[in-house]
Amino acid sequence: MIDFINFYLFPALAIGSVYALGAVGISMIFGILRFAHFAHGDLMTVGTYGVLAAAAIFPVSPLLLVPFGMALAIVSALAVDKVFYQPLRKLPTIYTVISSFGVALIFRSLVQLFWGSQNQVFNSGGVRPPLVLFDTFRVSVLHVQAVVATSVIALLLHFFLSRTKTGRSMRAVSDDPELAQVAGLDTEKVVRWTWIIGAALAAVAGMFAGMDTSAHPNLGWNLLMPMFAAAILGGIGKPMGAMAGGYIIGLAEELSSYNWIGDSALISPSYKTAVAFVIMIVLLIVKPQGLFKGRLL
Repeated sequence: MIDFINFYLFPALAIGSVYALGAVGISMIFGILRFAHFAHGDLMTVGTYGVLAAAAIFPVSPLLLVPFGMALAIVSALAVDKVFYQPLRKLPTIYTVISSFGVALIFRSLVQLFWGSQNQVFNSGGVRPPLVLFDTFRVSVLHVQAVVATSVIALLLHFFLSRTKTGRSMRAVSDDPELAQVAGLDTEKVVRWTWIIGAALAAVAGMFAGMDTSAHPNLGWNLLMPMFAAAILGGIGKPMGAMAGGYIIGLAEELSSYNWIGDSALISPSYKTAVAFVIMIVLLIVKPQGLFKGRLL
């Protein structure tokens, strides 16, 4: 049981935090802009390399440099929306979806152009010993930071969406964009805030993912499908549902490789990513609105 908690449960919560932060942007973009943003993973990669570039200049913890990654991701998101997505908004959604694939390739190519294609490791002050709790449990400091940061972000996001005028406008546009426009809401402002929030959270998620392993041009792309699964599981257009979905997907992936029966893993760790696909497909068949009754795809 101790090994289960140390080597499966804690890492599952950490990867769940990454999925949760990334899924929020996917869910909000679909809920408000009505298209599946397949460049969101690569937007995460851009934010990750923004932090990495700042870390090469400032010899401090990458956690203190996350605003640089957030800024780069936000500027990139607003730029591609203005140049690529905005002209396509009145066309059928499939045009924007296909365009997002092109944007993903652009982001990835730019990362390779400026930073190269090799893996890069964050310099976080050397190897840090794990936290030891009750002389039994050992948990990575980074994993604790990821879970705590995600919890704080969830509270702040909930406050923003429920208590501020802009947040309520975003919810109104997500529920009924035509009625919101007739009511005089500034839909373009809502779109900008959607990109700002989604890109900022993607940068934070990418930073934690990169610090846990390494940064490489395919970092975000490799995480895209689990994040989509988390967004669908929580309910499209439901940010808090997306966060819950992220943790469920993270737990399902990691715990599926535990030796529940016998001495060998229930599912080989090489195939644990497939668990997210299975959950996503089953949910689309059984409950397409997700656990929190989001928008239908």
